[in-house]
Amino acid sequence: MVHLISPDSSFPPLEEALSEPNGLLAVGGDLSPKRLIDAYQSGIFPWFNEDEPVLWWSPDPRMVLFPNELKVSRSLRKSIKKNNYHVRGDSHFSEVMQACAAPRRNQSGTWIHPEMVSAYTVLHEIGLAHSVETWINGELAGGLYGLAMGKVFFGESMFSRTPDASKIAFVYLVRQLMYWNYVLIDCQVRTAHLASLGAREIPRAEFSQILSTWAEKKASVEKWDFSHMDE
Repeated sequence: MVHLISPDSSFPPLEEALSEPNGLLAVGGDLSPKRLIDAYQSGIFPWFNEDEPVLWWSPDPRMVLFPNELKVSRSLRKSIKKNNYHVRGDSHFSEVMQACAAPRRNQSGTWIHPEMVSAYTVLHEIGLAHSVETWINGELAGGLYGLAMGKVFFGESMFSRTPDASKIAFVYLVRQLMYWNYVLIDCQVRTAHLASLGAREIPRAEFSQILSTWAEKKASVEKWDFSHMDE
């Protein structure tokens, strides 16, 4: 049974999420900072179309990347060594979200609609949501965004306008998170793209246990700066 929640009610236990569709837990509520923080700390994320109520998910298993398990292919290493780019953090957060929302091949519509952009922009303004951006010749070529809570980064979406641009941003992200002693990157659900970078599935119960230890509400870094990594 999918639970109906009001703005003031709590999330139900993760174990009550549906197995089909995998992870659907609740409907309703809002996208206030408090609700979103509570959701991510609990291993829950929103994912819904613009004409739908808010849908909350906690799939089992959960796709994650342990930073020390990052895989960089030979072709990606070549792209990184070209050094014809600059990687920045938090310089154009809203533009990254808009780029992630743009239509893609074999995809109708987007779940990153204005309500989502507005909600995550607020999280960015309070130091919880961050963007990592790859710039080439003064143009935004690719990037990603997500939430940082405690020592866990919750990835939301990526985009590329040129080959490997989002992957370069991801590699820089992982290396920086390792420097900051982060323990986990949440990738939500399995994709071949994420698996190629070293992400793997773990049981939801294990994921929840990691969050209970490492996902604090307080932002560890208010604004991200990757310029030192180009030196």
